[in-house]
Amino acid sequence: MCNCGCNDCGGSKPVMLNESLAPKEILSEGLKYHMDNDMPLTEHVYRAGSQKYFELWAEARALYTRGILEVTDNDLEVLTETDLGHFGMVDGQKVPLDFPIELTEGEIDEAKKKAKKNTKKLNKPMRDSSGGKAYKVYVKDPKTKKVKTVRFGSGGLRAKINDKKARNAFAKRHNCAQKKDKTKAGYWSCRLPRYAKLLGLKSNFGGFW
Repeated sequence: MCNCGCNDCGGSKPVMLNESLAPKEILSEGLKYHMDNDMPLTEHVYRAGSQKYFELWAEARALYTRGILEVTDNDLEVLTETDLGHFGMVDGQKVPLDFPIELTEGEIDEAKKKAKKNTKKLNKPMRDSSGGKAYKVYVKDPKTKKVKTVRFGSGGLRAKINDKKARNAFAKRHNCAQKKDKTKAGYWSCRLPRYAKLLGLKSNFGGFW
């Protein structure tokens, strides 16, 4: 006698319900269809990527986890080794997990451009147009391991980096030799001449002020 009780199928059905734990009435129409027609879940009754498609996988996973549903072969692999049917947040958008999405060549190029544009270059000072300060730089905080923005410099762009006396006075006044913390504005203000070319400033001096 076979596992499904039909006496002639020669083996277990791809999707079976343990009716000693739950009645068949608890199943959705889609899951009932798969069971009644001996269809594995990988031969899905719903269009791949549709809401019903993900809902059925989520339902099957929940029932399998509780021991109510029994599956075999590829269905078992999907339910035990993937998160298909669940969703996660990526860049503020809800996306299906473990569901392959085929992109066109144009979409791939656009994704690459977006990723490149959003990449923050660390320790590379730049002009800051947000107001208040003249420059900004992205640094990685060694304590939090997160990238933070440090703003520094006079909003009036009154840097006298080519005036030796002004440089010496600034370095002494701000104790530049002791500025070691890259997460502080003082570190970058003291090293402004070193990054003059990045900031569009003219200077042949590459040390402290």
